Amino acid sequence: MAPLKTLRSRTAVLPAANIDTDQIIPARFLTTTTREGLGEHLFADWRYDARGAPRPDFALNRPEAQGCQILVAGRNVGCGSSREHAPWALYDYGFRAVVSTSIADIFKNNSLKNGLLPIVVDASTHAKLVATPGAELTVSLEAETVTLADGTVVKFSVDPFSRYCLLNGIDELQFLLSQDADIHAYETTIDGKSEKLASPRTG
Repeated sequence: MAPLKTLRSRTAVLPAANIDTDQIIPARFLTTTTREGLGEHLFADWRYDARGAPRPDFALNRPEAQGCQILVAGRNVGCGSSREHAPWALYDYGFRAVVSTSIADIFKNNSLKNGLLPIVVDASTHAKLVATPGAELTVSLEAETVTLADGTVVKFSVDPFSRYCLLNGIDELQFLLSQDADIHAYETTIDGKSEKLASPRTG
């Protein structure tokens, strides 16, 4: 996944509360174990009609929403069943951040592990964002701030380990692999101490 340090983007807004993971990526699309192509099915039951044609009145189908990398959602976004496919679909579609007043814990953790930044803001800031879809925001993960179009700066927080991984564009496995030399050196030291303890004393 690509490193995320500073993100400048317009917003797409879905103000509905309790957008659950089955709405983000319906269960019938969970047969794949890869991320590629899931963006096509993001919000499938809202984006397309029964014939598979895009609904022109759905927010993500409007011309002004094209290319947006920040999704502003209603409270309790990502609730429902635990499925890693939900952040996969959002990321594959092109989103790098989701903003809300509250984000379901499992969805939040899955997002952080898969390159998607969950941002919790206060109700006043959220109301501004909902009222101005398409507003351009600047997200700095390094400073942990969101700068609104009017210059207002809002703080958010991310746990240090997740922040490190997002800034460097790595997942948990890649982080462990990057520590291979240190792990090997530690294991060698432990093995050496064990051999000394196991050796019988002479003399």
